[in-house]
Amino acid sequence: MAKTFKGRPLIPGSAEGEALASKSPFNVSASYMENLFAGNTESAPCTDPTNKEWSGKNLAGGILCFPSGVGSTMGGATLMGVGSLGLGPKAMLYAEHVDSVSVAGLIIDSVWNGNNVITIDQLGEDFINTVKTGDKIKISEDGTVEVG
Repeated sequence: MAKTFKGRPLIPGSAEGEALASKSPFNVSASYMENLFAGNTESAPCTDPTNKEWSGKNLAGGILCFPSGVGSTMGGATLMGVGSLGLGPKAMLYAEHVDSVSVAGLIIDSVWNGNNVITIDQLGEDFINTVKTGDKIKISEDGTVEVG
């Protein structure tokens, strides 16, 4: 049975797919090191060794579900960069508030590169406790997310 959550759509859109879920905060820069510094333009394997749920998994085109973002001021440029490679996520679903650095990079990626990564925050603690990798996700423009 599907469970529905309502968040704040920052970059609205509709999409369906499978969740890639983590209980760890998303360290954007640490997660895309292979793309940033090793020249990988074919996939986006998560290179953050502290994120046991995502480490080594391909983040490209994923519906990323996580509590919050962490990291440096390089995160926004990192999201714009992987977006320009065609390796950005399909959606970023935050249980908590989005961090301003990441959302700035996502907005710039949308304006400059035409990549609209659906971004919804404030989905709540129950969302991150419910969603699991592989769950079916349906996202609506109004910030509604169905899991299951």
